[in-house]
Amino acid sequence: MGEAKRRKEALGEKYGKESYIVPWFPITKSQAQQFVNWTTRGSWIGIGILIVCWLGIRFIGPALGLWQVN
Repeated sequence: MGEAKRRKEALGEKYGKESYIVPWFPITKSQAQQFVNWTTRGSWIGIGILIVCWLGIRFIGPALGLWQVN
């Protein structure tokens, strides 16, 4: 218990608050992790859309006579 009190006194107002990734850039570590999670999810969604479009152009389009495949 003594260590926690010393830490609280040493940090003052900053006690219990999240630290920034870099002191001059106002983004916390949890915000950076959220950004990574969102961009990863968005990338996988984009890859899925790309595959669906490719399948449509490669297989469905020629079957309907819309594109000629050599």
